Amino acid sequence: MASEKVETVVAGNYVEMEREEGDSKSAKNKLSNLFWHGGSVAQVLLTLPYSFSQLGMLSGILFQLFYGLMGSWTAYLISLLYVEYRTRKEREKVDFRNHVIQWFEVLDGLLGKHWRNIGLFFNCTFLLFGSVIQLIACASNIYYINDNLDKRTWTYIFGACCATTVFIPSFHNYRVWSFLGLMMTSYTAWYLTIASLLHGQIDGVKHSGPNKMVLYFTGATNILYTFGGHAVTVEIMHAMWKPQKFKMIYLIATLYVLTLTLPSASAVYWAFGDLLLTHSNALSLLPRSGFRDTAVILMLIHQFITFGFACTPLYFVWEKFIGVHETKSVFKRALARLPVVIPIWFLAIIFPFFGPINSTVGSLLVSFTVYIIPSLAHMITFAPSAARENAVERPPSFLGGWAGMYSINIFVVVWVLIVGFGFGGWASMLNFIQQINTFGLFTKCYQCPHKA
Repeated sequence: MASEKVETVVAGNYVEMEREEGDSKSAKNKLSNLFWHGGSVAQVLLTLPYSFSQLGMLSGILFQLFYGLMGSWTAYLISLLYVEYRTRKEREKVDFRNHVIQWFEVLDGLLGKHWRNIGLFFNCTFLLFGSVIQLIACASNIYYINDNLDKRTWTYIFGACCATTVFIPSFHNYRVWSFLGLMMTSYTAWYLTIASLLHGQIDGVKHSGPNKMVLYFTGATNILYTFGGHAVTVEIMHAMWKPQKFKMIYLIATLYVLTLTLPSASAVYWAFGDLLLTHSNALSLLPRSGFRDTAVILMLIHQFITFGFACTPLYFVWEKFIGVHETKSVFKRALARLPVVIPIWFLAIIFPFFGPINSTVGSLLVSFTVYIIPSLAHMITFAPSAARENAVERPPSFLGGWAGMYSINIFVVVWVLIVGFGFGGWASMLNFIQQINTFGLFTKCYQCPHKA
């Protein structure tokens, strides 16, 4: 009897995954799940009009729809691999109660150490630069409320503020903030839409995009980055009480995100046209008002939350590396995490290129982390017939079974490798180098208007 109790406790988390309890069907529970898994589009929301000026209206809309669908697909693949890994381990009586499962551990358990190392490198590098982008976005936004300090000084200040995330133990502690973050993003998106429509088109507005291949693929990779924010998918699923619901919630969340990004980017581009090519932050073109200041403040709060989302997996990796991950002392873990924040702070000061850095990270890191590696890992994991027969979750029949699933995976790998990494990497790096040549490293105030 005692043995049975131990086994139930050990496998309890997975039993919870499979159990359909009554309260999970309530509207309140489903709504909170949507908020929890809505992801973050805060910083890219402000740069999507910039991408539209590079792509043109039609391509901008089509790429959002296309990459939104592709992003949901690879989030689905990651969720399948997570459940497969966790099930196999819990059958071996592995206890995850004091351990947060991460993506590189899933790759290690299913495919071996070489895949683990590749996944660890790309995932950590992406999350590192994702955190850098949040910090750059904070400085870029606050400048439009208070320009008495330059953006570099604001980066110093917000770097110190974001360093306080070392005291937040896990993703469970972000649930309420995630809900608030989604509300903040929604306000800002609709502010951009309504304010742009009320402002109307500027005199002599031009919509010449797309007119340069470099700008076209730079804009496309920013959208690739927008819908590739699920590098922390595994850690968030592990924090869920019912991880099996993640894939559907993520799809619903993506559809909701599209209701924010499509109207806002289209409206701002319609109003300001080619002027956006030299104004990567959409807020910089709208006149100062209480509504705009509110949007800026809400974005600052949300970017602080998103900094924590991006940094927390890095904290976990570092804790495991130095052997303090399972300690219960919050203060000890916070001290151990500080070395992770310092390089993020430093990189944000070196490369303050809000907008162009998104595309560069999208092409060089997101392309592999979020699209190529999960697709390849899924195909290799289920290549043996025995693995397909014993899979915890099999492909739905409407996809065409395993053959249909493999066909979609191959398409994703080829498309992202050629268009995202190949053309996108070439274009975004050229654009990034141009920013360095124009403004220089450690620039005090990127794209700031000249003061009299």
